[in-house]
Amino acid sequence: MTDAHQSFLDLLHAQRVWDVELPGFDPDAAPPAPLPLFHSWFAEAVAAGQVEPHTMSLATVDDEGRPDVRTVMLHDADERGWHFATHRTSAKGHQLAARPYAALGFYWPAQGRQVRVRGPVTECAPAESRADLRARSTGALASALTGSQSEVLGSREELVRTADAAWERARAEPDAEVASWTRYVAEPREVEFFQGDAARRHIRLRYRRTDAAGGDAVWVRELLWP
Repeated sequence: MTDAHQSFLDLLHAQRVWDVELPGFDPDAAPPAPLPLFHSWFAEAVAAGQVEPHTMSLATVDDEGRPDVRTVMLHDADERGWHFATHRTSAKGHQLAARPYAALGFYWPAQGRQVRVRGPVTECAPAESRADLRARSTGALASALTGSQSEVLGSREELVRTADAAWERARAEPDAEVASWTRYVAEPREVEFFQGDAARRHIRLRYRRTDAAGGDAVWVRELLWP
């Protein structure tokens, strides 16, 4: 083992998790459906000072069945599901077109909490995707206008030139449209809420959806071993 590797291991093993007082969680008092609990936990994460609580991991599968994951921003969570957006022409856009199923992961260490969501993904209507882009910041619009996401970049200078032009256009045309920008909804089939415990007696509550006659969602709640 090299000195550099040993230094890395020493640093890694010196790290600790949940150096805070963790909140309690009574799964018996949880609501019958996952969405109200997610809204509550999100608000509590914000109140606890969690940095970027609206970011999440998005996992998809490529053409060869290999998993792929990245961090994206949550745009909404409602009765339809968990919303996010990206270019339809990006790597994740192509993967979702071929295999429209995804897993989402939120991690809020300020309270030792995780939320995991799995389910099919659908594209929103073009009008909703356009509205999504208009509601975002100038910088977000400039990033969308830069385009070419996931494609090979020739040089840093090319990125700077293209991004500068995109910023200029975003300021001049705040309602500019980007045809590839698409809003997606992950419809939950399973949602798990994880509450960490200092004694490692972690609480894992999973909601599993079953469809009743007429298509209404019925949620089965299950505790899982940590």
